[in-house]
Amino acid sequence: MKYEIKNRIKEMREEKGYTQKQLAQMLNKSVTGLASWEQGLSEPNVNDIRTLCKIFEVSADYLLGLDE
Repeated sequence: MKYEIKNRIKEMREEKGYTQKQLAQMLNKSVTGLASWEQGLSEPNVNDIRTLCKIFEVSADYLLGLDE
């Protein structure tokens, strides 16, 4: 299955049991902004990717779908 960042963010958020609101607060983002990532309408910037990797304890390659 081809993974896109939107799929990974939502998948990992749900695995950790976070709501969109909780994850958005951790990232200092709006819920609307996070939802747009999960819908593929926009993508996180480099700093947000770093923070997501720390929160989910994964590599950037995994988050970006470059590594399974």
